[in-house]
Amino acid sequence: MITEMRLQHRVIRPVPDAAPTPVVWAAAFFGSFLMLPLLGAVGVIHDPATALVIFSVFAGVLSLGAPARAMAAPGTAAVCWLFLDGFVVNLKGDLTWSGADDMVRLGVLLGAALLGTAIARLLTARTAYRRLSSRHV
Repeated sequence: MITEMRLQHRVIRPVPDAAPTPVVWAAAFFGSFLMLPLLGAVGVIHDPATALVIFSVFAGVLSLGAPARAMAAPGTAAVCWLFLDGFVVNLKGDLTWSGADDMVRLGVLLGAALLGTAIARLLTARTAYRRLSSRHV
């Protein structure tokens, strides 16, 4: 009987598993890497504030699109910050720490990644609730 319940639990699972954290970080790395030539082509590579907004939107959309765990958000923010600091703020790949400015950048990126994760989890929970409630009606 216990085996039956376990098999039944696997079949009825309404909530999909979150994407593995290393996969989300790899996507953040490759997405940030591919975003740099686009920023250069648009001419935003010399404007850190606009690039921060673009990287923040990317971090949020990545967390939303690849339903990630909240534990992946700090790593996603850190990867985006490394590319932002190294290639937008310093332009030659040099990493520097500017104190309060970099804390704000990291905070904005982390907030965007957490917001995307929260929205993704809420949408997933809502979908799961609808699946379960439609089965019992």
